[in-house]
Amino acid sequence: MHIDEQLLTKLEKLSMLKIDESKRQEVMEQLSSIVDFVEVLGELDAKIEGIDVKDHSRQLPFREDVVCDSNVIEYVLASAPRAEEGFFIVPRIVE
Repeated sequence: MHIDEQLLTKLEKLSMLKIDESKRQEVMEQLSSIVDFVEVLGELDAKIEGIDVKDHSRQLPFREDVVCDSNVIEYVLASAPRAEEGFFIVPRIVE
């Protein structure tokens, strides 16, 4: 697939990015090559040892939830400028 100026402009608008004029041609070439690569990937046989990886009906095995104590709250709050009783203290912004 070839990315042209019109499509690049549309992609700029959708992504809310601005591509510099000096880079536009390079970006169009790079995007075209990425899309071509993805199209080639779509043509590959996506089966691994008899398992269809595109089959989303399979469920992953469940694991038991294990509760463990961690000090992540203390670790995060230690880097806060102000903390009290497990919460960040921030300036009031609403009167």
